[in-house]
Amino acid sequence: MKADRPPERPPGFTYRRDKRLLRKSNVELHADDVPFSRLARLYDTPLYVYSGSAIHQRFQQFDKAFDGCQHTICYSVKANSNLSILRLLARLGAGFDIVSGGELQRVAEAGGKIKSKIVFSGVGKLSPEIDLALRSGILLFNVESASEMELLAARAAHLRKSANFAVRVNPDVATETHPYISTGLHQHKFGVPWRDAAALYRRGAESRYLKPAGVSVHIGSQIADVAPFGEAMERVASLASSLRAEGYDIRFVDAGGGLGIQYEHNPDTNFAEQANQYAKALLKPLKNLGLHLLLEPGRAIVGPAGVLLTRVIYRKRNDGKQFVVVDAAMNDLLRPSLYGAYHEIVPVVLQKGRATENVDVVGPVCESGDFLARDRELPTVQEGELLAILDTGAYGMSLASNYNSRPRPAEVLVEGKRVRLVRKRESVRELLAPERT
Repeated sequence: MKADRPPERPPGFTYRRDKRLLRKSNVELHADDVPFSRLARLYDTPLYVYSGSAIHQRFQQFDKAFDGCQHTICYSVKANSNLSILRLLARLGAGFDIVSGGELQRVAEAGGKIKSKIVFSGVGKLSPEIDLALRSGILLFNVESASEMELLAARAAHLRKSANFAVRVNPDVATETHPYISTGLHQHKFGVPWRDAAALYRRGAESRYLKPAGVSVHIGSQIADVAPFGEAMERVASLASSLRAEGYDIRFVDAGGGLGIQYEHNPDTNFAEQANQYAKALLKPLKNLGLHLLLEPGRAIVGPAGVLLTRVIYRKRNDGKQFVVVDAAMNDLLRPSLYGAYHEIVPVVLQKGRATENVDVVGPVCESGDFLARDRELPTVQEGELLAILDTGAYGMSLASNYNSRPRPAEVLVEGKRVRLVRKRESVRELLAPERT
């Protein structure tokens, strides 16, 4: 069986002819205008590679979809928190959705007048994190429990800082996604039950320093069908209207994030059209309410804008099972081991007429769960060849670890012909430095 041309992720990752290739029929994967072989020579592997053009295009397409209403795109920092990516998004006009004090400090480091466009989410905010956010003058706290409301009121009074808050309500809306990233049902730890929301707003309003300003919802991640978003927003719109009737100045609706991307067998998905359908689902229930919509995309913006570059180090056969052992591992990209997630894997150099084989792509970590693909039909590759693991811009490096005392990869950002090292490769010495004997 001969290999078909593998998928691409334009505008960031496309196959092009390169004069350095020995065979004229071969083409090489490029990040913007830079061939991957050059990146491997300069920065070694494994290596995270991000396309500035892809991030720019996807952000603008998402933003344009909501032209018909007041809105702020608060990029979900947890998806990819590299400072250079945060700076790029800040220049494009993004706000930020944070879930920790560390993420708040990252956003502050990214620069610009962006603190007034920060939303603080998460079920376990700590006192020092709340204090930092209060002093920073963020836009909105998304409160997820009565206990958190009490702590927020106490810290705001102690610091004499006013704070806008929204209650994150749990709409009990089912979604088709992995159970680990579904968040909109009553059995999940997120949000407060619908029936308790109004009482919690009244409780918060008792504090002279807390101002009820919005309603928040987030039903999960990697959701392809826009219908559940619309269903959740109908309930949010109803709650916002009833709170306004009680006299609260509800100005914001935080719709969360969760819009999925196509990881497998990537069709020619038109992201602009996908974003338009998502916008229609959210905006229809909010019509004529005059609310400012907050949006928290992460994966939808940066997922297809990242590639994990890796090199084949061994080929191995156990009886009839063929393994391709690469230098990237589960500590570099956890999603396949954690979720059973699928990522397209393609050769960097595409050779015409190359046969395919069924393989497991695995890493060097001492775990049977250390795999990047199982039973995958791939072009036959040899030791020393480069492979690109696609759609790793979100929850790739942000979930990376030092398991097996493996240093984490370097990261580069490519913008046209310009390449910048945006995180240097860790060394074992750096891993050992904080420890004491």
